[in-house]
Amino acid sequence: MLRRTLAVVLTIVAILAAGWLALRRADIPYDTLETAYALPQTQFLTLDDGLKVHFTDTGPTDRSTLILVHGFSASLHTWNDWRDDLDQDFRVITLDLPGHGLTRADPDTTGAIDRFVEVVIEVADKLDVTSFTLAGNSMGGNTAWKTAVAHPDRIEGLILVDASGWPETAEEAQSSPLVFRLLANPLARSILKDIDMTSLVRSGLQDSYTDQSFVTDELVQRYVDLSRAPGHRATLLSIMAGEREPATSATLSMIDAPTLILWGSDDKLVPVAHAQKFADAIPNAKTIIYEGVGHLPQEEVAAQSVADVRTFMMDVEWQALDEEVVESAGDPRLVEDRDAQEGG
Repeated sequence: MLRRTLAVVLTIVAILAAGWLALRRADIPYDTLETAYALPQTQFLTLDDGLKVHFTDTGPTDRSTLILVHGFSASLHTWNDWRDDLDQDFRVITLDLPGHGLTRADPDTTGAIDRFVEVVIEVADKLDVTSFTLAGNSMGGNTAWKTAVAHPDRIEGLILVDASGWPETAEEAQSSPLVFRLLANPLARSILKDIDMTSLVRSGLQDSYTDQSFVTDELVQRYVDLSRAPGHRATLLSIMAGEREPATSATLSMIDAPTLILWGSDDKLVPVAHAQKFADAIPNAKTIIYEGVGHLPQEEVAAQSVADVRTFMMDVEWQALDEEVVESAGDPRLVEDRDAQEGG
């Protein structure tokens, strides 16, 4: 503990020595950020409380829907590979959470995960999506499983990608990347709020990927720029300062949706051991571990992970058809198809 505290203090001192005023960086206007980081598929909608949300909505609307939720300090860009593949066969919705990407920041940044759950449901409502499979990475995974617990009637399937939520052990906390140890320190947060975070962002991203070729200057710049949208730095620091309701076996046992757990074996942010905790707690969950992969398998092993998700989505879609069409309509042709599928 002493060594960890000393590392934080020394880093803070180094920042101060470099000159706090020289390192200060102003917010970047949303118009500027939208010009740089909007996608060809970019859309915006405004929730009833006035929050402007950045999202994409692609693929056939008569197929099952998959909603993708990014992690802490990330954006919907992390799902580009999954979206571009899966929207050939499914409706795929990605969104930026409040205070992330191109979505505006909430005035009140407390209760982040519960607020994110609300936003996911409200976006689905605005887009007339009554039920869907929900996938989330890291903090987005935390949002996903909390949504599945709070709104079981809306969730057809659940995909947890290196999801957060379980309390860290003392050993896990000590091995956490430097940027997260700094953000967990109140003094460091107050100093870091308005300064250039490029070096720390790069360090955090290097800890997120096993394959360092993914950590390009363009990637680092996108994370840095989007964090400087008005209100975003306050949101990120508030999330780090806030308390989260931890995952428990009792809570997660309430999830009855088909669940797929995907994890990188080399994850330095959320240990791979947590994958088994989710698998043990969620009934009938399936787990896939990607060897030699870090915290972002949707990027590092896009082709392999998207193939696993496609298989899962086909199963979820068939189950939804089985429950909603076969049983209600009683179409004998569908019953025969179902029985053949189950027999094969």
